[in-house]
Amino acid sequence: MAATKKQRWSWLGGTVVLVVLGVVIGLILQNVWLGLLLAAVVSLVWLIAVESRKGGNAGVNDESNGIEL
Repeated sequence: MAATKKQRWSWLGGTVVLVVLGVVIGLILQNVWLGLLLAAVVSLVWLIAVESRKGGNAGVNDESNGIEL
């Protein structure tokens, strides 16, 4: 149970950091919405990668399913 709470807090913290970085990048590019969109895309990819690693499916070659990148 404690590991689940720790994972939840690390995911939430990572999401907050990515949103803040998106706002900063948006301010640099003079378009906050573009920064938020980029942060949303990066956080979605990051979430998929973290869940894949947690599930044991990390890596680019999966010969059992015929998937290669």
